[in-house]
Amino acid sequence: MVGVGDPDDAAVWRIDEKRALVVTTDFFTPVVDTPYEYGSIAAANSISDAYAMGARPFLALNVTALPPSLPPEISSEILRGGAEKSKEAGVVIAGGHTITDEEPKYGLVVLGFAEIDKMMTKGGARVGDALVLSKPLGFGTTTTAIKQNKATPEDVAEVIGWMSRLNKTASELGLDFGVRGATDVTGFSLLGHAYEMADTSGVGLKFNFSQIPFISCARKYAESWTFPGGSSDNRLFFEKHVSFDESIDEENRMLLFDAQTSGGLLLSVPRGRLDALLARAEEVGQPLWHVGEVVAGEGIEVSK
Repeated sequence: MVGVGDPDDAAVWRIDEKRALVVTTDFFTPVVDTPYEYGSIAAANSISDAYAMGARPFLALNVTALPPSLPPEISSEILRGGAEKSKEAGVVIAGGHTITDEEPKYGLVVLGFAEIDKMMTKGGARVGDALVLSKPLGFGTTTTAIKQNKATPEDVAEVIGWMSRLNKTASELGLDFGVRGATDVTGFSLLGHAYEMADTSGVGLKFNFSQIPFISCARKYAESWTFPGGSSDNRLFFEKHVSFDESIDEENRMLLFDAQTSGGLLLSVPRGRLDALLARAEEVGQPLWHVGEVVAGEGIEVSK
C-alpha cells in the first residue's frame, strides 16, 4: 500500500481487508552524552514513524554499530535505554544485529499493525483541517550545543525529556478523533515534513508563528547560530516552497527548518473535532498546540 514511491513515514503491506503491517527503521549517532538516554531517545525516534501512520507497534529489532573499544558498561546502557523505552511502548525487542564501527550508531527496525480504514498518512490532509503539533521545536540546535559543550545542565534535561517522550498518546488521540493526515517532525524539520504533507495531499498549509511552541533554550542557541548541518540543508531545499511574514527574523526562520530528533507528530485535524481533541488531550496530559490550518493552494505560508 505504501512503498519506495511514497514520501511517507513507513512502508505499509496489506494483510487482509481490515489490517495492514507497518514497517520502518531508523538509527543515528549519539545526540546526547549519556548512553542510557541516547538509547531511549533512539528507540522513541524509531518507534515514532509507526505512530505517525496510526499503527500500534508490537515488535522491533536492534540495529547497532559500536566501537570495539567501547566499554561494555556503556554499550549495555545504550541497549538498556532502548529496551526500556520499547517496553514502555508495548514493543518486544526480538533480537537484532550488531557490527563494529568507530562511531556508535543505534536504532530499531519496528513493526506495527494498523487498521486500514483508520490509517494516517502524509496524503490525508484536507482543506479546512486544523494543524496540531504534539512537541515543541528546538531539539536540533540544543543537541548541537550539547556536542559543542555549550549547553547548560537545565537545557540538557529539558531536551532529553522531550526527545524521550513517546508519540503513543498523540497517535491514539489522532485515531480516536478521525485524523487521517499526519507525519512526525524529525530530520527534515517542521517545514520540511509539512511541505511533504502539503505536496502529497495537494493542499497548502498556513502556520501561525506565534502559536508554534519551542523549548525554553531554543532561541538562545539559535542566536549563537548553533544549528546542525541538516538544518541548513533543509532551508536550502525547502525554502522555495515557503513564504514568511517579513517580521520573522533569520533565527526564527532557521528554527522552523531545524532538524529535529524524536520530534512530535503534526496532525491534520478535522475542524469540527479540534476542540474535543484538545480537551481530551488536556485530560490525559498530552501536550498539543494548534499551530495552523490546511488551506487551498500549494506550499507553506508562515504568518506572524
